[in-house]
Amino acid sequence: MAEYSIKDLERLSGIKAHTIRIWEKRYGLLKPSRTDTNIRHYSDADLKHILNVSILNRHGIKISHIASMDESEMTDKIVIISRDVSDYESLIENLVISMVDLNQEKFEKLLSRSIMQIGFEDSILKIVYPFLEKIGILWQTGTINPAQEHFITHLVRQKIIVGIDSVIPASHPSPKHFLLFLPEGELHELGLLFYSYILQKRGHKVTYLGQWVPLADMASASTVLNVDFLLTSIAASHSGTDLMDYLVKLSATFHNKTIYISGYQVSQISGTLPGNIIRFRTAVDLLSCIQ
Repeated sequence: MAEYSIKDLERLSGIKAHTIRIWEKRYGLLKPSRTDTNIRHYSDADLKHILNVSILNRHGIKISHIASMDESEMTDKIVIISRDVSDYESLIENLVISMVDLNQEKFEKLLSRSIMQIGFEDSILKIVYPFLEKIGILWQTGTINPAQEHFITHLVRQKIIVGIDSVIPASHPSPKHFLLFLPEGELHELGLLFYSYILQKRGHKVTYLGQWVPLADMASASTVLNVDFLLTSIAASHSGTDLMDYLVKLSATFHNKTIYISGYQVSQISGTLPGNIIRFRTAVDLLSCIQ
């Protein structure tokens, strides 16, 4: 079982910590454990409960009514609400619950229903991406159980690979060749896989090298492949100096290429990047860059 702070609950549910404290006191909504210094700690069950409360409250049910519901009544209401695929926030919160429960059937059902109704690309951009961003900080800080991270990563990865296999490329008047890779020490490839999908869908050529590619091997590959752009993502923990050193070496090795980079660690860089490196945050930003 994971252990969450009240700030974790705020981040995942969207309900302010101050409001959670008031609801605890007034309605007994949650009963957290406390440290010797009176700091609240919440369980998986508490997290699921506050997410359910968030869904119901956002759909107009008063907190006083929610507090009087038993678990079966809450579940029945949420099942009805979850049928509305246009309610992205509720879908995201239900994905969080299925992650906490390691409930593969529920996760796949939610995501498959979304793909059927709004399409694969919109499902990733509007539901999966915000979901991963919402829990990403908890992964970085070790709040979320590694089993939960692997469980979610595996299921999302499967969906994206199926999407890549079924992509029908658009006709492009001037297609470019992109080389996609992750540097040494980097294993988080969900973003890179999705970038591969959107590039191929728009008629560009992609060579995908995958995880943990040493810089020397990249240099060797470049002598064989005539690529126009490089693209990578860096989410794993690095010290600022080590990451900047790597980017300087990457820039020098491919001084005649434009290199697109994204990822949580990249977003934390405050210094000036080498001139041939372009930082982007989301897949939408990437599309704006290449267009």
